[in-house]
Amino acid sequence: MSTLSDQSPQSLIDALDALLEEERAALTKGELSKLEDILERKEALFDQLNRISDLEQESLNDVHGKVTRNQALLGSAMQGIKAVATRMAELRKVRKGLEVYNRSGQRTSYTTSGSLKLEKRA
Repeated sequence: MSTLSDQSPQSLIDALDALLEEERAALTKGELSKLEDILERKEALFDQLNRISDLEQESLNDVHGKVTRNQALLGSAMQGIKAVATRMAELRKVRKGLEVYNRSGQRTSYTTSGSLKLEKRA
């Protein structure tokens, strides 16, 4: 990314546009560790753009679409992370034992015995 010493509105918009593409690439590749740095740089650009009083809305239309797109990708990533966390919690619960309902409708628990290690098979 170019330095932000050139404070023209168009150079800031171009820098934001490039950063949004970088954010999209990180999200689609699952490189979530890169998002913290991208967020800091994005906030700095937003702060600089907010200081410009004569910024025209039309010049921001393209980046607005990219911001919206990236927000949707980020939301999907968060849902995926939550789904994995839920699944892992379920697997931990199953490793501890199994709960079923018997014929009379009462819950019955069965504890597991033996190794709790996962076995890989070819």
